[in-house]
Amino acid sequence: MKDRTRFRRYEGGDPLAPPVDLAEALDAIGEDVMAGYSPERAMQEFLRRGGQDQRGLDDLARRVAERRRELLSRHNLDGTLQEIKELLDRAVLEERKQLARDAMMDDGDRAFREMQLDAAWSDGARPSPAAAVSELASYDWQSRQAREDYEKIKDLLGRELLDQRFAGMKQALENATDEDRARVNEMLQDLNELLDAHRRGEDTDEQFERFMDQHGDFFPERPGNVEELLDSLAQRAAAAQRMRNSMTQEQRDELDALAGQAFGSPELMDSLSQLDANLQALRPGEDWGGSERMDGEEGLGLGDGTGVFQDLADLDQLSEQLSQSYGGARMDDLDLDQLARQLGEQAAVDARTLQRLEKALRESGTLKRDSAGQLTLTPKAMRQLGKALLRDVAQRLSGRQGQRDLDKAGAAGERSGATREWAFGDTEPWDVTRTVLNGVLRRAGDPDGPLVEIGDVEVQETEARTQAAVALLVDTSFSMAMDGRWVPMKRTALALHTLIRSRFRGDHLQLIGFGRHAEVMEIEQLTALDAMWDKGTNLHHALLLANRHFRKHPNAQPVLLIVTDGEPTSHLEPDGEVWFSYPPHPLTVAYAVRELDNARRLGAQTTFFRLGEDPGLARFIDSMAQRVDGRVVAPELDDLGAAVVGSYLGSRRGGRGGAGGRGGSGGPDLGGWFGGRGSWVG
Repeated sequence: MKDRTRFRRYEGGDPLAPPVDLAEALDAIGEDVMAGYSPERAMQEFLRRGGQDQRGLDDLARRVAERRRELLSRHNLDGTLQEIKELLDRAVLEERKQLARDAMMDDGDRAFREMQLDAAWSDGARPSPAAAVSELASYDWQSRQAREDYEKIKDLLGRELLDQRFAGMKQALENATDEDRARVNEMLQDLNELLDAHRRGEDTDEQFERFMDQHGDFFPERPGNVEELLDSLAQRAAAAQRMRNSMTQEQRDELDALAGQAFGSPELMDSLSQLDANLQALRPGEDWGGSERMDGEEGLGLGDGTGVFQDLADLDQLSEQLSQSYGGARMDDLDLDQLARQLGEQAAVDARTLQRLEKALRESGTLKRDSAGQLTLTPKAMRQLGKALLRDVAQRLSGRQGQRDLDKAGAAGERSGATREWAFGDTEPWDVTRTVLNGVLRRAGDPDGPLVEIGDVEVQETEARTQAAVALLVDTSFSMAMDGRWVPMKRTALALHTLIRSRFRGDHLQLIGFGRHAEVMEIEQLTALDAMWDKGTNLHHALLLANRHFRKHPNAQPVLLIVTDGEPTSHLEPDGEVWFSYPPHPLTVAYAVRELDNARRLGAQTTFFRLGEDPGLARFIDSMAQRVDGRVVAPELDDLGAAVVGSYLGSRRGGRGGAGGRGGSGGPDLGGWFGGRGSWVG
């Protein structure tokens, strides 16, 4: 037997579309992580918002909600009753016409028939459709057309009741013969026997196979086993029950009374009632008790209404899937086929792209689970995010270069990539490749010469580079979070960390966060730090840690960078306890000044980055900077990263430039700043 190639419709959207944009996703996730979100939540938020050219879960959920509202506002549940009323109107009208035309009929007989019609169904007094159908059941119709319209009511009821349980039956049984109806009754009996056996726990595999062989044409979805058959039947039966629950009591009473007329066979209702009982017992978890309010203008028949209630159930499931708010939620939970049915193919393509994006994020090495099972950003992700921030910094620096290498062909240093001929006294390592190549080229003209002569030797040039011990002190007090400075602060720290780790690896960077107390932090710890709501700005403790860092690297140039939006309001007591006071106490300021002086004695080049427009803070920072011959930069929040990186690069060139923004080191001295706050403690 030859293999057959099977083709199906391509379901991946545009095959020429670019791959998912992880860079955009990583930038957005990094921003949210630095704002205090967990990486898991940050990823979910990006998937919810979507990207620049990618619809997110929120947009899909909005469309699902709109579709649901549209179904509820368009329809009402009176469709079958309205259709029965129309058939009754037509039947009675045709009968009246026939009575008026029949000249051979006795006047008394005509009057009696007119009275029967008036009592059952007339414009002046219309009883319920169920009562009219029942009263006219024994009426001897004179009009063939009227009799056919009346018989259509029974046929309609039968097809509608079956369509509620088996989608498509209303159309399939139109103009059905008695033989067709007998087949339906036989199928229902066999189905109930199968479900009864399954309900009793019997092995029904063979019985199911026989049932499908005989009645499979009633089930175009072709279930593979009893459980699949049960699922499809129970979902539709539950939708039919929810539709019934949503009707008024009058509508339910009318349909119950009419149901016995279906196909003119009460056995049909008995079989359907038994089927409903089996399904509710076997699938109690389905929603059998829900209801909806429908007050639109378009009437729904029983079968179509059941389909709409199935659509509503599908939309509710999609809404839950799109919310991703339950435990263990994943994008793979989305039912793309269901989404395509309800919102169209493009919605499924958008959702599939989000699934690919989530999978790529989890598998690309940007996210990992820690020992507690929580997602965290990997070092690779931190590097990528840092590089993105550096690109932004580079644009803001407007092309100003941060070259700080002191080129010098000398003894110790890093290799520059250049080589030169060896000279007496050189201690640089040989460039073996260039040396051997020189010997080979020389021997091409003198084959008998030595393999290597002294003139062949080349050494690798090195360049002496300055080293820096950098302390970046970032304010983590509650005002930083309250005034929207939390994320720019983290972005700045990550940009500087990435620059030093990638380009200036010989420098020693220490990140110090200071709120009520200070703490040395790794970059991963700082970027994941939640907003701190403890009051206190302990610059004294932060400077203590910075000076300790400078002393550990006595041969490096100290660079002190301080980002803050407040005056110092806490300090460390000799016993290590934190002391807090607001307004700032002179003793607290004195402790901070003393450590700042120590940093100056260690040779630190100091730059303050003042955030905010408080005049008191400006006077204090200016005085501190003037005291240590430092600089003050007052950048906008968006320019903070460029200002700090530029200042670092400028400091490493041995100068004091390199950062944009307003600045200045003038202003009153510290004594002047303390005016009105108590005597200054030196």
